[in-house]
Amino acid sequence: MFLTISTTGTAGSPATDLGYLLHKHPDRAQAFSTSYGTAHVFYPEADAERCTAALLLEIDTVALVRRGKGKGRGGAPDAALAQYVNDRPYAASSLLAVALSGVFSSALRGVCNARPQRAAAPLPLRVEIPALPARGGPDLVRRLFEPLGWTVTADPVPLDTAFPEWGDSRYVRLVLESEKLTLAEALRHLYVLLPVLDDAKHYWVAADEVDKLLRAGEGWLAGHPEQQLITSRYLSRRWSLTRQARERLELVRLAEADDSEVEAIDNAVEEETEAEEKPTPLAVQRREAIVAALRDSGAARVLDLGCGQGQLVQELLKDVRFSEVVGVDVSVRALTIAARRLKLDRMGERQAARVRLVQGSLAYTDNRLKGYDAAVLSEVIEHLDLPRLPALEYAVFGHARPRTVVVTTPNVEYNVRWESLPAGHVRHGDHRFEWTREEFRTWAAKVAERHGYDVAFTPVGPDDPEVGPPTQMATFVKDTAATRTEKEAKAA
Repeated sequence: MFLTISTTGTAGSPATDLGYLLHKHPDRAQAFSTSYGTAHVFYPEADAERCTAALLLEIDTVALVRRGKGKGRGGAPDAALAQYVNDRPYAASSLLAVALSGVFSSALRGVCNARPQRAAAPLPLRVEIPALPARGGPDLVRRLFEPLGWTVTADPVPLDTAFPEWGDSRYVRLVLESEKLTLAEALRHLYVLLPVLDDAKHYWVAADEVDKLLRAGEGWLAGHPEQQLITSRYLSRRWSLTRQARERLELVRLAEADDSEVEAIDNAVEEETEAEEKPTPLAVQRREAIVAALRDSGAARVLDLGCGQGQLVQELLKDVRFSEVVGVDVSVRALTIAARRLKLDRMGERQAARVRLVQGSLAYTDNRLKGYDAAVLSEVIEHLDLPRLPALEYAVFGHARPRTVVVTTPNVEYNVRWESLPAGHVRHGDHRFEWTREEFRTWAAKVAERHGYDVAFTPVGPDDPEVGPPTQMATFVKDTAATRTEKEAKAA
């Protein structure tokens, strides 16, 4: 698939400034790796009077089939053999939009330290896309782009020039021209409207797509006459996300009409009241405590044993000090959900190199788990039958032997504080046991002694003076030779 952006210039403001604005030198052809192929940037023409930058996206069709199937997952949306025979390598779609945002990310934000005035000023622009899927035809293309200040030429592409009686295809050859827009505005229009016209996405649309839409739509989407269609299609017709986007856009529109900030409009509830009504969930507090313990340990390579749906893995990847994060779970379904949560299919190469998801049972020794700085067992041990706990203990502390092990488990004493939990019941139907603080400390101390670790305990959540915290956490640190020498000296 192919797209060109052209501009004209004068001696005082040469057209080759486009290279500065795009952060891509006109004298070089550059290639960038994407999740589904390679994006090439080059300049067919570049002089003071006229400059054209071209983006050619070369799709890896094998990766497309492996990573996504069907509508919104990489295949053509309307063919029985979509994953094998489709238009994705040739027609502009969400694949091109994602490549556009990745390759021209600084230009999309309007950042250009070399030419800040040019970046902030409108340019004479011409955008050409030879093959653009347009569900709604040329009329919809005009309805989407013309209100934004573009002069639109959308010529239908015939199904077959040799058989004109067959009529037109759903593709158009698009030419956009404007002298009223900045380059950043133009790129943001394309980023949103290309997948809208195609009416399909090659990746799973999650809640963060609302934020992407509103960032790219800032300054133009709230007042667009086709706002409803744009939000619905961009969010793959997911009703809950579409409603959320429209509510936030309505706040923007009201703020603009009132010449005020959105925060001034959306202030019916004070921050203190909202904080009281929505306390931090225990699961979030638990992840924060685990991450803090891992940071204190200086760990870089971390195992999340029993990673479930990948919430902790996702949190760890936000911190660059964790150079490698491996999620391990026995459930294939859980790992599939974790991969979706982490967006592994569209993760950049550098980020993807930091994470792995591995299927494995913690009841057995596994050489793949050796050599890591730290391991986490978060809300895991209580899911095992007590007779199988020694096998997990040996697999982690005796065989894998990371320098640091963090273990969290419910404190059964705190259960009396849960109003919705019947007396005598555990918190989850799959829990085989739940320990008191004394039981947990006794188990942890024996494990530490057997395998050469020191152990410290940390409350997670509100520490009730009578029943303790809802979650108890133990941090095991390997008893090094230096530590043992110090202990022996103190004993002497």
